[in-house]
This record gives sequence, C-alpha cells and structure tokens, in this order.
Amino acid sequence: MDDSDDEIFEDACDFSEIRDELDLDTALRDAKLAVNLFFNNKFDEARSILSPWVGKSMYHTVGDSVFQFLQAMLTFDQEAVTKASQSLKCCISLCNYYRRKQSFSESLGKMMVKRTNYDHLSPEQVHAELCYAEALLLKALLAFIEDETLVSFIKAGLKIRTCFNSYKECSNILKSRDWSNEKHVVHIQSGVHVGIGAFNLMISLLPSRVIKLLEFIGFSGSKQVGLSELKAGYKLNEGLRQVLSVMTLLTYNLIVVYVLSHEEGDLQLANEILTHQLKLYPDGAWFLYFKGRLEFMKGNIADANEWYIKSWHSQNVWPQFHHLCYWELMWTNCLIQNWNEAALYASYLLKDSNWSKTIYGYQKMSALLMLDELSPAHQQELQFLVKSIPEWRQRFAGKSLPMEKFCVRRCERYTMQKKFLLLPAIELIYVWNYFKVLGKKWDMCQAVYKLILKSCLDIDRGKFAGSDYENDNRALLLLMKGCCLSQMKSPLQAEDCFRKIVSMDKQIKHDRYIVPFSQVELALILHSQGKTDVALNILENVKKNYTGYALESRLHFRIHSAVLDFQNRKTK
Repeated sequence: MDDSDDEIFEDACDFSEIRDELDLDTALRDAKLAVNLFFNNKFDEARSILSPWVGKSMYHTVGDSVFQFLQAMLTFDQEAVTKASQSLKCCISLCNYYRRKQSFSESLGKMMVKRTNYDHLSPEQVHAELCYAEALLLKALLAFIEDETLVSFIKAGLKIRTCFNSYKECSNILKSRDWSNEKHVVHIQSGVHVGIGAFNLMISLLPSRVIKLLEFIGFSGSKQVGLSELKAGYKLNEGLRQVLSVMTLLTYNLIVVYVLSHEEGDLQLANEILTHQLKLYPDGAWFLYFKGRLEFMKGNIADANEWYIKSWHSQNVWPQFHHLCYWELMWTNCLIQNWNEAALYASYLLKDSNWSKTIYGYQKMSALLMLDELSPAHQQELQFLVKSIPEWRQRFAGKSLPMEKFCVRRCERYTMQKKFLLLPAIELIYVWNYFKVLGKKWDMCQAVYKLILKSCLDIDRGKFAGSDYENDNRALLLLMKGCCLSQMKSPLQAEDCFRKIVSMDKQIKHDRYIVPFSQVELALILHSQGKTDVALNILENVKKNYTGYALESRLHFRIHSAVLDFQNRKTK
C-alpha cells in the first residue's frame, strides 16, 4: 500500500481519543440502512444514522463525507466545496488510522517482488483500504468540478495516483485472500468492481494527449474493462456499493456519452436498471431524474418533462437537486421550440443556482432572442443580461470556464451586430451536442430545419451584406443545416454543407470553432459511408492543424471517442 501522499491528510483530524468503537457488522448494517433512506429521499434520517459516529466509524464517516460531496457538486458553492474537502480529509485520516501500516521489511519485500500474504489482514484493515480509496477518489473529483481545461485534468490526474494504487491493492486483496470464512466479501467485491470500473471508464474518456501524460505516471484505462467491471458490480444486489455501480452506469449511458461523444448510450441497459430501481425507490428523486433523462435521449419530450417534474416535486430537503431538473426542462423545451418555458427554467437557474450565472444568463438570453416578438419587459431583460453576463464570469485558478468564455463572446457579438444573434438557441443545442436527440423524432428535427432555411433565405436576400460577420454567419448556418440533414438521413447533402465550410476557412474571421467542428461532422458522415480511413485522417488533421478556438477541449473529447470507435469497428 502506497502511503506517499498520506502526509497531506495526517493532521486533518485527531483520533487519539477514539472510544466505543463500533463493530463492523453494525457499521455495515447502518450504512446499508442509510443508503436505502437516502435514495428514498429521506436525507435527514439517513444523516441522523451516520452523524453520531462520524470520526469514529469508517463507514459512518465515509457516508457523511458523501453527503457533503454531493452537496458541493449540486451547489458549486465555495463554502460547500471547502466543507466537503475538509470532511474528506478527516475521512482519509480516519481510514489511515485503521489501515495496515507496512513495516520496513514488508516494503523491502515488495521491492524484491515478494508476494504479500493478505490473509494476515484483519477484516477492519481490508475495509479501511477500500474506504480509503473511495474517500481519495471523492477528494480528487472535487478538482474536476472547477473547470474542464487540460491543466485541471493533469492536476487531478496527479492527485488520484494514490487512489488508483489503493484500488489496485484492494483488487489484489480480493484475488489473493482466503474469503471462505468471511461473510462481508460481497461488500468488498462491489467496492472493487465500482472502483476499478470507474477508473478505467474515466481514463478511457480523456483525450489522447491527456492519456499519454497519465500513462507516463502509471495510469491506463479501457472502456471495455470499465463497463465490464461496473456491470459486475451492478449484479451484486447485496453489495453495499452496488448502487454506486448503478449510478455510474446511468450517468455514463444517459449523460456522459451524449455530452462527450457521437455515440449512443446503452439505453436498453439503462431501462433495465431503472425498472428495478424504481420498484425499490418509486419516489426517489435520483432515479426519477434518470428516467426523465432516458426518455429525453429517446426523443420522448413530453414523457421526459413528466418524469423531470415528478423528480423535482418528489422532495424539498435538497432544493439544489431541483436545479438538475430545471436544466433538463430548459433543454427539452428548447428542442420543441417552447422558448418562453425554456427562458423560465433558465430564470430559475439564474436565481437559485451558483454553478454559472454566465451560462444560465446566456441560455435565457438565447431563448428570448428566438421569440418572434419581444415585449418591453423582454427588451429590458435582454439589456440587463447583456450587461451582466460578462460580469458574472467566474475564474478558477485564474482561468475562466471555456463555455463561459463562449457565452461572453456571443454577448459581445450581439452588441456588435446591432442587437442581433443568428439562431442563438439552435447554436447552443449544437454546442451541447443535442442534435442527435433532435434526430430521434422527424417532426422535431424538421421544425428546426425550417428555422435554419428561413435564416438562409434572409442571408441570400442580403440581410448581412457588407457586415464584418457575414461569412461567419453563413458558415454557422451551414454547420447547423448540415447537422440537421445528417440527422434527417440525407448524408450527401450534409456532406456538401460541411465541405462548403472548409472552402470558406480563410473567410471566417471570428467563429473559428466552426471549421474544426464541421470537419469532425464530415468525418462522422464519411465513416458511416464506409470511408473510415479518410475519416480518421480528417480527425488527425483537426487535432494537428487547429488550435486556440472556442470549446477546443470539448471537441477533443469527441474526436477521441470517434477515433476509438472507428478503430474498433475497423478491426471487427
């Protein structure tokens, strides 16, 4: 076990006066009960079970730290993040207190590749190693919520080295230890499956340039291994950490895949999981939310809205959870062009959520600009938003979020174009990768296509003639038009749109992101036509020849996913 980073946390708490230690059976039983209460929206009851033993029992302390972590993730409030960080430091220190400490001779034995006898570990030491890994993982994930730049990934990658090694140690314990007389092995199995699975999946998603750096410090990741491990953890119904496999699989298949790639999630698996979980937790806010997301990804907007609203209304203890539902309801209404409703949910987020007022403000501004007529109140609101959106921009470690930069630049464009933006909400639908959801329903996609054609007609009639932004606007329309045509199964027409953008490369002055994004769309179409080698060459050229454009990190995630997918299909 690698303790090289433990000095960071050793002073977080003082355990010299631990009294009345809780036996492992009771701790596991309490933890299982707290999990069930939590997913039944009984958050306060769950916490009351854990609170008396925080700082004394590993499982109670880990559980309490998870609550603090989730609160930080849902609110993005700096005070909540600091509180969660301190709680996790204390948790890591407690786990270290119970973990087995290596002697000098054992360390020397490891250097000489001597096999460790894990049968000498007490059950408490085994569980301490797993709890230690879990707390370290949550501590590292706090770094990921701050921004999506390359630097943050590298920093977080370095921080999770010890966590990764600890999970590997847990895996070795599971494989090598004699478990014949231990009744709690299923809890260790479920923990190892979710830990190894989540690590492999997370690392496999990162762009190749980041993976190369992580491989240099000893990390590697396989999507296939990750999903296989998580599915194994999901099947262990009695395992304490089974629900973590459930949550990770749902998050990956219903959110991550759709944000970071061109692929589809495993909706059949998600449906199977949710059918079972909703029987266990019929009013559970988390699973009602994921059910809404499942319907959304199928293109069933009315059903999705119904589930999101049900999730929203299912509890009021954690109002921060409502923000997830507001965010989704904003998008579902954008896709069906219900702009007033979309603006309403953006208003709720702007008022109540601390994550990014700049992004929420621009989402609202975009929805309002899609209305056919603006009332005096709307005009006043737009004036306020244009002024405030740049002022709300946040900085983490001196850097702005890439999406916030994008929103601020669009506000500037609005002013420069004499209070006009070209289909801003449709552009956001593209940027957030929701065009493939549009493609699930012909009527929904056709309605957006008609909006784009109308704007194309305006340009042809000289609406932007002589403007410094004429070619940028033409290119943006071609990008959105091509994506619609691709979703409407007209690949040759879509290809023509994307190739026209390439021919305009030198004429596009401001929206430089359009060219590399259109090249990736072109590669996807060519791959679907069986021209995989050509598609791979295009993707490599984008990585090599384009840099410094808006949302570059986001596109590199999509490129990485596409390259892996193309190569896998090519070898089959």
